[in-house]
Amino acid sequence: MDCALLMTIVNKGMARKVVRASKEAGAEGGTTIMGRGTASKSLHRYLGISMEPEKEIIFTVIQKKDMQKVLDAVVAAGCMDKPGKGVSFVLNVKQVAGICHLCVLSTPSNVGGEPVENAILYDLIVSIVNKDNAELVVDASKEAGAEGGTILFGRGTGIHEQAKLFGISIEPEKEIVLTLINREQTSDVLQGIIKKAKLDQPGKGIAFVLEVQQVAGINHILNKMVSEKMSDSKVKS
Repeated sequence: MDCALLMTIVNKGMARKVVRASKEAGAEGGTTIMGRGTASKSLHRYLGISMEPEKEIIFTVIQKKDMQKVLDAVVAAGCMDKPGKGVSFVLNVKQVAGICHLCVLSTPSNVGGEPVENAILYDLIVSIVNKDNAELVVDASKEAGAEGGTILFGRGTGIHEQAKLFGISIEPEKEIVLTLINREQTSDVLQGIIKKAKLDQPGKGIAFVLEVQQVAGINHILNKMVSEKMSDSKVKS
């Protein structure tokens, strides 16, 4: 059966509830990792200092026939119909290993049955940069029209990333920035990230774009887009 990846980003402490809801709706489980949010609406202040709340990111591979039911359950459990509660989006999985009982080789298809021409299209920009450079990516994406992103942490093993300390190879820490963006803005945001983070230079990092099939939890963006389209229609009439 065809599979898709459901990626859900929620505030710290909500992942367990979301995973439980997804299981009740037909998913077999998920993987949760920690990150931090950068969206402007998520910032709080303490003694005049901006505090960026921690996030939990859940990866769930699901059969496409169950995706809509699981997505609806996740949205309800995470209260994602309210601003600032989180976001959930679907990525196509072309091939998967390790859960052979669940999935086989699949081909891209539309999730939820909505005609592509009527859907609001999104992309996910994944930027992997050296430690302390994630803010450059976030700043560039915001300047180009994005609302923020989610930062994860990892470590690199590429040929340009080897350093030595007392003759011992050191693999530097990495920061991964996930930026969900309206597809019309993808090119501008990506070029801004490349320029500001100097990704055209060796060893600075990498960025790539994944198509998002379905999204929930960013109603303020959807409302803004609908309002703009309505305004355009009135002007033309």
